[in-house]
Amino acid sequence: MADTQTSDAFVEFERVQKSYDGENLVVKDLNLVMPKGEFLTMLGPSGSGKTTCLMMLAGFETATHGDIRLDGVSINNIPPHKRGIGMVFQNYALFPHMTVAENLSFPLEVRKIGKSEREAKVKRVLDMVQMGAFGGRRPAQLSGGQQQRIALARALVFEAELVLMDEPLGALDKQLREHMQFEIKRIADNLGITVVYVTHDQTEALTMSDRVAVFDDGRIQQLAPPDQLYEAPENSFVAQFIGENNTLEGVVKEINGDVALVRLDDGELIDCKPVNVSKPGERTRVSIRPERVEYNKERLQEGVHTLKAEVLEFIYMGDIFRTRLRVAGNEDFVIKTRNAPDQVRLQPGTQIEIGWLPEDCRALDA
Repeated sequence: MADTQTSDAFVEFERVQKSYDGENLVVKDLNLVMPKGEFLTMLGPSGSGKTTCLMMLAGFETATHGDIRLDGVSINNIPPHKRGIGMVFQNYALFPHMTVAENLSFPLEVRKIGKSEREAKVKRVLDMVQMGAFGGRRPAQLSGGQQQRIALARALVFEAELVLMDEPLGALDKQLREHMQFEIKRIADNLGITVVYVTHDQTEALTMSDRVAVFDDGRIQQLAPPDQLYEAPENSFVAQFIGENNTLEGVVKEINGDVALVRLDDGELIDCKPVNVSKPGERTRVSIRPERVEYNKERLQEGVHTLKAEVLEFIYMGDIFRTRLRVAGNEDFVIKTRNAPDQVRLQPGTQIEIGWLPEDCRALDA
C-alpha cells in the first residue's frame, strides 16, 4: 500500500524491499511517509516484516532494494551511530557495570560532549522520566519499569529527533505496561519527537499512536489513525487483527451504490457496506464489531434486517456483558453490551433476534 504525501516527510521508505536469502522477500515494496512529530506504530504478527523495517531504519539491517530517507537525506549507506537515532529495546541493553548516570552519559561521551554539558543533559533527561534520584544506582538495583525509563532516557539524552522502540514494554506486567504506555506518549508529545514503535499488541498500538501501520506478509495492509483502523478496516486481515470482530461468510447478490446485498451461507439476506467487493457473485466475509450488534427490539430500527440467534454463553465482565451466540452457523458470534440497569442478562439456550445498522457491517474480501 503506497503512502505518497511527501511534502513534510521526515522519515521515508521508498519501494523498500528486504530479503535475507536472495529469494524470499521479508519486506515487499514498502512505501511509507512520516511527518515530523508523529507517533507511528508498526503492528503485526511475528514474521510480518515490522521489526525488519525498524532495523533497516536504525541501520542494523540493509535494504535489498529501495531508499530510506531521514529529513530528505538518504541514509542507506550511513552507519547506525551516525544516524542520530535513539533506540529503545525490550531487554533495555543497559551496561550492568555502569551507574544509571554513566549509562546516560556514555552516548554523549561518544559524541565528544564536554563534562559539564553532559551532566546537565543527564540531569534534565532523568527528571524528564521521573528518575532524578536514581543516577547513582546500577541497573540491577532497579525494577523492570525503572530500567525501562532509563532505557528511554538514554534514547532521549542526545536530543535525537527520531526514537525507535522495539517491543519496549514486552517484559513488564500489565498494570505497569499500561502506565508506561501513557508515560511514553506524554514524553513524546511534550518533546515533539518522532517515534517509530514496533509491537504485536494491538491495544498498545491503538492507545499510543497517531497512526498505525498494520503489517502482514511483508506489506502494510492498512495505514490509518487508530479509530479508522478499528471502525473502518479495509480488508479481512485488518478486521480480524484489530480488536474483536464477528465474521459471517456469504456471496454478494447485488451492489447498489454504498449498499451491498449479501446472501449468507445459511440463506439469510443482509445489507452491508461494500468495502472490498466489486461485483455480484463474489465470495465475501462480512465483518461486524460486537458492540454494534443490538438485540433489544425497541432499539432496532425499522427496516434493519434481523437474524435469529441462540445464546450459547453469557459472561459477566464487570463493565460489560459478553454474550456468545450461534448466528447463521457461526458459533463464535459475540455481542458486547455495557453493564447498565436496563440490560437483560441473556440465559444460555434463549432464542433471540439480533440486528445492526447496514453501515456498521462491512463486506470484505473472502
